[in-house]
Amino acid sequence: MPLTIAIDGPVGAGKSTISDAVASRLGILHLDTGAMYRAVGLCALKNGLDLDDEKSVSALCVSDECRVDVRYENGAQVTLLNGLDVSREIRAQEVGQAASSVSRYREVRQVMVDRQQEMAKSQPMLLDGRDIGTVVLPSATVKIYLTATPEARATRRMLQLREKGDETPYEEILKEVNARDYQDTHREVTPLRQAEDAILVDSSNLSFDETVEKILSIVEAKQ
Repeated sequence: MPLTIAIDGPVGAGKSTISDAVASRLGILHLDTGAMYRAVGLCALKNGLDLDDEKSVSALCVSDECRVDVRYENGAQVTLLNGLDVSREIRAQEVGQAASSVSRYREVRQVMVDRQQEMAKSQPMLLDGRDIGTVVLPSATVKIYLTATPEARATRRMLQLREKGDETPYEEILKEVNARDYQDTHREVTPLRQAEDAILVDSSNLSFDETVEKILSIVEAKQ
């Protein structure tokens, strides 16, 4: 069986960028599963759907109007929606909220999980998301639950937005982080939770490099 690493955790924990660094150091691919749900959320927004209408969102997800694909360029993931690169567009705040909404639905999650499992079968891979260790790869070689306090996550998100010229107030960002946490942990279908055999990594007081090194040491110990 190829090496598989599952990294789960709440919004703003740095899963995507940290996973990129860990996968690069290990020489394996990194599949950002959250980007796939963001693409579905973006598609729903572009089609003017009510995100609380499970039937309409699910029908869109399985249709030819919402083809989500992933390709790798220079070892990095490019997320495609109907053949178009939406890797930057899906990082908008409203798309993140939409992703949290559409990922509540059983049919949407099943379509995405099937695709994720298929990609992880044939090669060593790191996957990050909300239900990797509990649903997508329950037999992963290594399971990490990466988290930080809501305040630390909101601060990091604020700094990211400032670099893009976005002046959204810290208080508003913290409110969105807490709302996402509640929605992700209380959804009916595969809620966010730490797998029983996952190792907790709290990065609240760790630098980016320290977090990467800590995860790499866990992987080395497991192997």
